[in-house]
Amino acid sequence: MRSIVGNLFHHWRMRRDPVGFASSLGVRVGSDCRLLGLQRTTFGSEPYLVRLGDHVTVSAGVRFVTHDGGVWVFRDLHPDLDVFAPITVGTNVFIGANAMILKGVSIGDNCVIGAGSVVTRSIPAGSVVAGCPARHIKTIDEYWAGIQSTAISVRDLPKARKRRVLERYFFGSVLR
Repeated sequence: MRSIVGNLFHHWRMRRDPVGFASSLGVRVGSDCRLLGLQRTTFGSEPYLVRLGDHVTVSAGVRFVTHDGGVWVFRDLHPDLDVFAPITVGTNVFIGANAMILKGVSIGDNCVIGAGSVVTRSIPAGSVVAGCPARHIKTIDEYWAGIQSTAISVRDLPKARKRRVLERYFFGSVLR
């Protein structure tokens, strides 16, 4: 019974206060961060080795893996063997849905990590990366130049108004 109540509390806390939940696990979370669709496994088995800077978005399904599970093949010879490394995310970073950030990775400031990417090595500041393994796609300045002509300012609109604006923009009229 105790574990059921504990699991319900963790689930409630993940949804209600994801930053507080991550912090309670030992993750260092900067200010103005968004942790979307947080799961118990998001920060792996050593969450205290993960550091997030200010203004970071971690989308749903992202995983931080701070260890090398492949050492399993050496356990017969070295039963206590483990390999760990911290993960550091800079300031003003967006990590897309279902990305995986592996041990020892450092992501610089002002970066975008594409959805589904597997980040196996450190990413310099000002980069947009995507793929498996993640590769440099463009600079953050090139990304901004490419999206300006299609960007729409609807973030603060009520849902119904946002829908009307987007339908007019993409379809020329409001669909019913």
